[in-house]
Amino acid sequence: MSDETRALVLDLVEFVAKRPRPYAEVMEAWRTSCPRLTIWEDAQDRNLVRRFRSPTGVMVVAATENGRELLQASGRL
Repeated sequence: MSDETRALVLDLVEFVAKRPRPYAEVMEAWRTSCPRLTIWEDAQDRNLVRRFRSPTGVMVVAATENGRELLQASGRL
């Protein structure tokens, strides 16, 4: 991950680590904030966030254990 995108990836992971968020909310927030950067893809490729279907059928995004470890190592958790 480049130094340019590291802070934004950490912001994304921190955003979903606070509480799982609906996928649509995450996409709305991050695609409009970073339309030319691959922050979402970088976080997924590094296994820092995951998508899953909630019991109610809503697609949700949450931080993975790797994401939480990265936040902790970065002093953000």
